[in-house]
Amino acid sequence: MSTTQPLISISIPIFKCEKFIIRCLESVKDQTYKNLEIILVNDRTPDDSMILVKKFMDDNQDLNIRIIEHEENSGLSVVRNNGIKASTGKYLFFLDSDDEITADCIELLVEKAEKTDAQIIVAQNRWINTFDNTTKDFGFPTIAEKKYYDNNLEIFSVYSKGGFPSSSWNKLYKRDFIADNEIYFIPGLFAQDELWFFHLLLKTETLAIIDDITYLYYLHGESVIFNRKKKNFENYLTILEYFTKSYKEEKNSELKTLIKSKIVLFKEMVLVMQWKALKDKAYLKTNISRMQKLVKLDPTDYFSSKFSTDVKKKNFFQNLPANFSLKLFIWRFER
Repeated sequence: MSTTQPLISISIPIFKCEKFIIRCLESVKDQTYKNLEIILVNDRTPDDSMILVKKFMDDNQDLNIRIIEHEENSGLSVVRNNGIKASTGKYLFFLDSDDEITADCIELLVEKAEKTDAQIIVAQNRWINTFDNTTKDFGFPTIAEKKYYDNNLEIFSVYSKGGFPSSSWNKLYKRDFIADNEIYFIPGLFAQDELWFFHLLLKTETLAIIDDITYLYYLHGESVIFNRKKKNFENYLTILEYFTKSYKEEKNSELKTLIKSKIVLFKEMVLVMQWKALKDKAYLKTNISRMQKLVKLDPTDYFSSKFSTDVKKKNFFQNLPANFSLKLFIWRFER
């Protein structure tokens, strides 16, 4: 493709990634689509990542690479926000420094974006397990009936049932859509993608899907997926509070219903993950009690066809007296 094609901004965080960053940058260098700006946000990395980056830049002076330097370590949310603000492309793509993309990744995404004019293009991923050298296609699956959506309620409905992976990476976004709506990441969160994607889809009118695997997600000892401690679960409670705030502020009754479903399903996911990771009964009971104070189904919702049987059942179990709910949850999960 020639440089008359739209400029694509690829935003990559730099923090403790010396083992992976060159592999990541090589995958960008190998793109069949060439009109790229590569934005590297250095979050005060304490290792040799930047030495490697600068050598890579010296060796590849034809690549359009910019470095954004943070004055202090600020966390991934601020890194992502500064990547958005620094980007000048028509489209934006997030790539994590420990992952890589296929050679045709950007070409396939841009082709779909230009054809559909969608605000978001979702592509597929492959897990690469570095522990046993196995791979798994569609590790974070997309479960959607259509390849193109042009209705906000329909998009949010698919999302509320877990149809789209909530990762910010491996999707192409219209940069102006994010900037004009001021959809930024909330600083201080560990699972920042989850909340950002929720806020994004509240506003999304058009979304397209491609079936191609374009992103290689590496599972290793430092992967976020394996590092789930109490502070991470406190973080999920904060996200639920943001979901609740959006629910209360939302004027559209149909969207309110979908947000409520999302909240019930998200509570369940957090409780399951927490039990798997920590096996701490007292903390699980505490979080069941805390979640009971947040948005839940009303008694009349049980007579509504707008909520699935699954959501009604999960909500019922979540809101029994906490002691009983705890025992029932463990029984349901362990049987």
